[in-house]
Parts: sequence; C-alpha cells; structure tokens
Amino acid sequence: MTHRPAAPALAAALAEATRLAAVAALPFVGSGDWEAVDAAAVAAMRAALADAPADGRVVVGEGEKDEAPMLHLGERFGNGRGPAIDLAVDPVDGTSLAAAGLPGSMAIMAVAPRGAFLDIGPAHYMRKLVSRVPGLRVGAPVGETVAAIAAARGVPVSEVRVAVQDRPRNAALARAAEDAGAAVEGFVHGDVERCLRAARADGGLDLVVGIGGAPEGILTAAAVRALGGWMQARLEPQSAREAERLAEAGIPVDRVVGLDELCAAPAAVFLTAVTPCDLGPGSRLAPGDSWRAGSVDAT
Repeated sequence: MTHRPAAPALAAALAEATRLAAVAALPFVGSGDWEAVDAAAVAAMRAALADAPADGRVVVGEGEKDEAPMLHLGERFGNGRGPAIDLAVDPVDGTSLAAAGLPGSMAIMAVAPRGAFLDIGPAHYMRKLVSRVPGLRVGAPVGETVAAIAAARGVPVSEVRVAVQDRPRNAALARAAEDAGAAVEGFVHGDVERCLRAARADGGLDLVVGIGGAPEGILTAAAVRALGGWMQARLEPQSAREAERLAEAGIPVDRVVGLDELCAAPAAVFLTAVTPCDLGPGSRLAPGDSWRAGSVDAT
C-alpha cells in the first residue's frame, strides 16, 4: 500500500479544531461547571471539523466513560475530499481541572490512517506504562521497572521520577515505587500530560504507570509513538458490566499490547492548552497555546 503525507491544509484544519475547542472552553475555566467546559469545547470542535479536507471518523472518545458531551464513536467528519483518517479525541482532557481553574487541561486529538488505532470497543479503563526506556513490561513489579530505568539512565534509583494517578486502584503501585526508592509524583487528573512528559527526553518524568482511562491510552499511544517513547498497555475493566460489554464485543482483556498495535501507523497529535500545561522545559503552554507532534501518512 502506498502512503503519502497528509496535506498541510489538513494538518492546519486539525490544529485549528483543537485551538477553537480550547478557546470555546476558556470562558468556563474556574466556573465549577465541568459539563459547560466540555459542552462548549465539543460544539466548537465538531463545527471546526465539519469542513476539514478529509474522510474522517471518530473511533476513540472520552465522553461515554465520563457521561459527558462528546464526539460520538463512528461520527463522521470532514468534507470527504481528502484522505481516510481515524480520530481519537478528547475535546477537553481534564475537564475537572479546567472547571476548578487548575493547570493541566487541554483540547487534544490524534489522527492516523484508517484502521491504525487499536479497537478498544466499549473499554473504559486500561493499565498503562509509558517511558523513554525501551523494553519495560507493563506487568512487571514496579521495583524491577524502577531499577531498570535507573540502570538505563546511569543514575541512582532516588533520581527516577514516577507518576501514578491518585486512585485507590493504583495505591499499591505508588507504594511499591516509593519502597523501591523512586521519587513518586501523585496526580488526580491529567494523565495525558504526564505521559507526554514521560515520553520526552526532557520531560522531567521517567515513568507513568497505573490504571487510567482507555480512550486517553490511545491518545497517549499516538503521542508516544510520535515522540519516540515506549509504551505497553492492557485493558483492565473496573466493573462487571464493563467486562461483560468487552466480552460481548470480543475484545480481549488479558493481552499486553505495545505501540505497534495501539497505534499501528504514523500518527499526528494536536493539542491546545485550556489551562497552563507543562510538557517539560521549553514546552510550558499558556491557555490558548498549541503543540503538535508527528505526522500522518494517509492513503
């Protein structure tokens, strides 16, 4: 199959869609109303994507898990006069952060050729491991992982920085990382931001590990691939109903997947900060600032 780079006009349209989504959300920053943040961003992004020069479809979105306004799975976008692309999207990652006026929220999308993203079906949760160090295993004991990172970097384990989302399901992981001697950074929301930092050589984080959102995992995979990082993941349902829905859809939950399956082709990631975002030294974004990584090959 022959691939060609996506036209600059398409990249510009996708970047503009995240910018307009972020701008639409700005009036609601600090309002305490996360639904208003999300609704404004979704409406703006949908309108912006309508005329994008592509035959596009949404394949991964965050709204169902959060019962929030969303671009719907299977929703088509674009004017049809362009490459066939798939979209993984979160009009605002970190709606609660934005509603509270806290840093770390962003409008973000990842685009790839049709069929490139792993089909996660109705999955809501995923165990993820993101780092710059190759060969790490998502199911390995955290102490072993910390030691491997320290060895790869040539530093003591006390200089290994690990981010773990502050949830009861991840408490044992955080304790294990601390017991191993690593510096542990807990966070409540904004795992995409942390994963981007872990995938960058200058991001100030060595590892993000734990169970978080599955849709964010696909967004993360596209960015990690573009940045040259390492990622493994495994779907990990957090309720009987989620497990049932995955079984009904024929989606396996016990299989470890890497970047070659999470995002099987070159992808591009576009984001715009809604509140200040820290992607590492030289990439600290003020509200309305945009960032992108990667490129799209489209048939």
